[in-house]
Amino acid sequence: MAKYSPQISVIIPVRNRPEKIRRALDSVLAQELLPAEILVIDDGSTDNTAEVLDSYLSVIKVLKQDNNGVSAARNRGICEAAGTWIAFLDSDDEWKAEKLKLQAAYLEKHPETRILQTEETWIRNGKFVNPPKKFLKKGGNIFKASLENCIVSPSTVICQRSLLMETGGFDESLPVCEDYDLWLRIAVNYHIPLLPEATVIKYGGHKDQLSTRIPAMDRFRVRSLEKIFREETLSDEQEAALLDVLLQKLEYLYHGALRRGTDSSEYVGKINIYRERKSSGK
Repeated sequence: MAKYSPQISVIIPVRNRPEKIRRALDSVLAQELLPAEILVIDDGSTDNTAEVLDSYLSVIKVLKQDNNGVSAARNRGICEAAGTWIAFLDSDDEWKAEKLKLQAAYLEKHPETRILQTEETWIRNGKFVNPPKKFLKKGGNIFKASLENCIVSPSTVICQRSLLMETGGFDESLPVCEDYDLWLRIAVNYHIPLLPEATVIKYGGHKDQLSTRIPAMDRFRVRSLEKIFREETLSDEQEAALLDVLLQKLEYLYHGALRRGTDSSEYVGKINIYRERKSSGK
């Protein structure tokens, strides 16, 4: 008999993924440590996803909204969750049965922890693959390591609800890289430990992945880095590392605009501003 945790709320956003959401939900219900509640935010589905969710209504709570995007869906779940801990699961991923039990055990031994991730297994187009080196996970003080690419996957994370509320949740203005943005903002001030067990199966290669539909994602990483530069209190070391990556990404976008023959003046202006900031150290 699985044990129940009175503290954990699971948040799963979904849009038009009837079979994938069934797989995701079944993996939560198979947990060796069951959560206190499972919140599924239906982000304006237009197919039979709602019918699939109806078949689980005895064990989940469904929140319906117009199509406002994954960040708005997750944020609504955070606001309405009853648990002190939030565990995220993307609707196209699944958990292994020990996921929540292992994280709860770690948190009990390390009460200072406010956010925790685990390793994951990747499946692309039905085959197990090794993640590219740039996405290899790290634990602890990962701010600098997280600047280039997102190395924290939402489906692996459990986080204090209070920390998510303090940091403002996911940025709803970002159509992609919203997770990159949130974990970086948290990593400014907090370590993000990593459990070595792969407790999540992360699926990719399917057509409805946002990351495969939106080109030049560095545009949105740049927006995030600029916001963090303006709004967060960074150490000198953090600021220097951020400026290095920000300039690198701006120069990449600038040269891309030149190759396409599109307007590159915005990038030129920003490159000059951040080069001056870097050289002045002010």
